[in-house]
Order: sequence, then C-alpha cells, then structure tokens
Amino acid sequence: MAQQVVLIGTLDTKGEEFYFIKKLIENNGLETFVIDTGVQGEPYFRPDITAEEVAKKGGTSLKKLREDSDRGQAMEVMSHGASRTVTELYQQGKVNGVISLGGSAGTTIGTSAMRALPVGIPKMMVSTFASGNTEPYVGVKDISMMYSVVDISGVNQLSRQILANAANGISGMVTGEIPETEEQKPLIAATMFGVTTSCVTRAREYLEDRGYEVLVFHATGTGGRAMESLIESGFIQGVLDITTTEWCDELVGGVLSAGPNRLEAASKKGIPQVVSTGALDMVNFGPIDTVPDEFRNRQLYKHNPTVTLMRTTSEENKQLGEIVAKKLNASTGPAALFLPLKGVSMIDVEGQPFHGPEEDQTLFDAIRSNLDQDKVELIEKNTDINDDDFAVAMAEKLIEMMNDS
Repeated sequence: MAQQVVLIGTLDTKGEEFYFIKKLIENNGLETFVIDTGVQGEPYFRPDITAEEVAKKGGTSLKKLREDSDRGQAMEVMSHGASRTVTELYQQGKVNGVISLGGSAGTTIGTSAMRALPVGIPKMMVSTFASGNTEPYVGVKDISMMYSVVDISGVNQLSRQILANAANGISGMVTGEIPETEEQKPLIAATMFGVTTSCVTRAREYLEDRGYEVLVFHATGTGGRAMESLIESGFIQGVLDITTTEWCDELVGGVLSAGPNRLEAASKKGIPQVVSTGALDMVNFGPIDTVPDEFRNRQLYKHNPTVTLMRTTSEENKQLGEIVAKKLNASTGPAALFLPLKGVSMIDVEGQPFHGPEEDQTLFDAIRSNLDQDKVELIEKNTDINDDDFAVAMAEKLIEMMNDS
C-alpha cells in the first residue's frame, strides 16, 4: 500500500489551498486522506472525513455548532474530533504523515490532532502564527511549524511557493529513509540543568561505556514534559531523573514548570527509575526586573542577564520533599532515591551563593518521613550532587535495576 499523508483543515475557508497541496503530494507518489474541520460553509472539494463526522467525534453535531455560532466552542469540538479521528487512523496504520494549514483556528485544530500522534510521525503545520510563541501549538511533539508569511487566503505568486515547499517537505519526510543504527541500545532518559551538568555528564559517560544510549533532557519545563511523554509512549527503558528542579517552579510559581504530572510517567509504566534532588534549591525567573514583586526581598542570584534564580526556603523544601516522596510512592516498578547530603546543585555547596544546610536538611527530613521505603530504596551519600562517586553510584544502581527487570 502506498504511503499516506493526512490533510487536516477547514475546507470551507482554505479549500483551494488544501486542494493545491493535495495534488502536489499525490504528484510525489503519495496517497492523501482529507479530514474537513470547517464549520461555517460547504467544503471546496469532497473530503474523506466530513466536518459532520468530526463534530460528532468531538461530542456534538455540525448543525448545533452552526446554530450556536460560538467560535471558541467550535474550535474545542473540532480539535477533539480531529484528534480522535487521526488517532483512529494511526491505529489502523493509515497515517504516514500529517499536514495542515491555517490561521489561529486552523493552527489550533491541526496541531491538536498532531499532538495526538507519537513522536516520529512527520507533522507539518503551515501557519500565520509560526513566527511567534509556538509552544502552545507544539507542546512536546515534533511538529514542524512553517511560517506562511502572507495570510492563507488564495494561491498567489508567493503563497504558491510556500505551499509547494510545505507539500514537498512533508512528502520528503514521509518517503525519506531513516538510517538504521548497527544495534538497538537500551534507551535511558536523564534530566540535567546547568548546575547539575557535571553529575549528569559523568553518569551518561558511565552508562554509554556499558552499552546504553542516554537521552538528556534539559529541565526547563518543556524538557521535563517531553521526557514524560516519551516514557508514556514506551520509548524509554530506564530513567535517571537526577534533576527534579521543575517541581520548584510548579510549587512556587517560577517560569520553568513541567506541570503537576511531572515524576509520574516512569512510576505508571513500571520501568526502573533512579531519582535525585537536583537543583531543588532554586526557582527560575527571567531577567531580574521580571521577578514578581512578592519575591523581590527573597534571596536572588543573577545567573546570567536572562535568568534569575531564587533560593527555595525551608518551608518550600518541606513541601518539595513531600511531593517527591508521594510521586515515587506510586511506583509500580523498581525505584531508588539518592540524596546528596552536601548540596543539591553546583551553587548549593559551601562557599556558593545558595549554600543552605538548613533548607537541605528540611528537604531530606521530609523525604525520609514520607517515602515508603518498602517500595522505594533510599540511598544517602555524604557528597554533593556533582561528585563523581555520586554520579557513578546512581548509574550503577540503574543498571542493576534494569538487569533485574
């Protein structure tokens, strides 16, 4: 069967443009499958899945959406319906790639459906919003955003070139070969921050020397969410979650939160995980003049012109310890928690600006009091987190658990 590209979009307002890229993709030797998400008018050409079918999968009827004339509700329903539709097609083996075009509504609906697909499936979104903040559309998935330059309103001299590039781009993604590695190594996910780099680098080198492949995620909110998503999707065989700092931002209100589900995926999947308290001494903000007024009298550290760090308090560390323990207590597979008793980051050691023995002690005591040590092994080391021995000990423990599994 020929490979198939799914087109998702509003055929009542962007039908001419979709028909243009549909023909180009088919000229490249691929099949197309069109999902109509237009609400107001009739489609420019006949789709494979009608807007009525999409609305029904979204929980209502196209007739009602038209009667209500509520744009926000229509976007929500069609986003949900398109996501369900494309998920079902993928489960049937009918999605080799997906492309969409649009402004705010089309981008919202198209990328919602794309985010429902696993990482690795080619995804192309041609959008008037692609030059701005794309995080709400991309999330943690591998969506290629192409800026349309002009509004998607007809096929003209400029848009013809841009749409052709998009059509040929998705065609190339689908038909291009992915080089195979000589061997498939077990995949390990690790988390890192600038202040835990030495630890993660040493642990990664140790694991790679022993035949493992390590994916390192920068603990910046999207990094943590991306890791959790890959774990949920079954890509990862072991987790070295050294840097759990994103919970500081979630708890206190920093800018790098990974959300309330951080530290859950490995526990639910039952895969081996070794966790530590990396960078739980800090909350992240942007330039120092962007720090909220309520925190201006706190202990701040200008990491660089665009990043300001705030030291966590004892009370916050107590809550962080309780959260980490609670998350790990839900583990359905092997889990270990390592405590670096002499500092949780590069700047939480003696002589550095965030050195806080009292705050760290509160964190460790909260973990000891709340961790179910019948389920989670607690290992304490009289070193700071960036000590080579600490890094190697975590790597060795993960290997041991993965071998036992």
